[in-house]
Parts: sequence; C-alpha cells; structure tokens
Amino acid sequence: MWLDDLLQTIPPLTVYLLVGLVVGIESLGIPLPGEIVLVSAALLSSHHELAVSPVWIAVAGSAGAILGDSIGYAVGRRYGMSLFDRLGRRFPAHFGPSHVQVAQRFFHRWGMWAVFFGRFVALLRIFSGPLAGAMRMHYPRFLVANALGGIVWATGTTLLVYSLGVVAEHWLSRFSWVALLVAVIAGIGVTLFVRRRTHRMAEAHAAQEKDGYYAAESDD
Repeated sequence: MWLDDLLQTIPPLTVYLLVGLVVGIESLGIPLPGEIVLVSAALLSSHHELAVSPVWIAVAGSAGAILGDSIGYAVGRRYGMSLFDRLGRRFPAHFGPSHVQVAQRFFHRWGMWAVFFGRFVALLRIFSGPLAGAMRMHYPRFLVANALGGIVWATGTTLLVYSLGVVAEHWLSRFSWVALLVAVIAGIGVTLFVRRRTHRMAEAHAAQEKDGYYAAESDD
C-alpha cells in the first residue's frame, strides 16, 4: 500500500525525536496532542518493516515527560500563581480560573499522587509541572512522582498499543493502514472525551463558587 511505502521512508530517529519533543512541550504546559503522538508512534513500532523500536518510543516518551515537567516546575516556581493569571487571560479555554481551581483542589488533596496520576489525565498533564512549582512542592518529591508517572505512562501506553498493533497487523495484513487510522481516531476521541469531562468539572466548580458567593452576599 502507498501509505506503508510512505511510512518506510521516515527515519526511526525522527519518530523518537518527535515523540520526545511533543510530549516534552505538552508537559511544559502547552496543550499539544502528546498522547496521540505517543499512541501513533507506538503503533508504527508494531510494523516491524518500519524499524521503529517500541523500547525507544517508550524511552523518548518517558524522557520528554520527565524533562518537560521539570522545566515546567522551574517556570512555575519562578513566576508563581501569577503565571496562571496571565495564561488564563490569553488561553481561557485551557487555563481559565475554574480549570486552575480544579487542578489546585486535586493537588491539595493528593499531593505527590496528583503529579503521578496527573500524567494520565489531560487537564493535569499540562498543569502538573508548572502548578507543582507554583505551589512550592518540594522538588525531590515532585521529581520522584514525576519520573514514576512519566515512565509508567509512556511505557504502559507504548506496550499496550504495540501489542494491539501486532495483533491488528496479523489480522489486517492487507489493510495495515486501517489500524493506524483507527488508533489515531480513537486517540482523538479519548482526548476529546476527557477534555469535555474536564470542562464540565470546571464549569460545575465555577457554578459552586458562584452559588457560594451569592449565598454569602445574601447572608450579609
């Protein structure tokens, strides 16, 4: 198939660098489709004729997550919560006050676990590093949770998608491009679903804050 021929022209190193770069930039706090890129690259690695290694995909994803979050932590620690005020004015869909409050509440409740599990949640993935720094979480604790979360997320996702891709290639050997398209569409669908749930959580939190404000006003 023409798509298979096209994919074979992509150098494996380019794939690894792209995964690390996109995941790292997303971890800095910039909303990029890091999970979709990781899933797509892991699926490419299941096509053995492409010479893309799932091990190096996992390494690149892990490194991007750890380095990106660490840089994000340093930026958040340097500028504090005022950073999110500026980002909220420029990018209200991603860094609006209600989104920041939801993330803060999660961090206050779970601490290090918020950093670890934040790697698996779209909203917290872009907040994790900068917010941990702004909230003055001790860096050694942050680094441990960040490293474990990044490695588990990148390695687990890569191995799961790689295994599914091997099975799909076996059954769809004449239509291997279908597996790639299905994985990308599924990744986009999951991202949009999580984002919608996140927006609903943020809107519900904002509504609660608003009701609390009016209740306080009426008591006065």
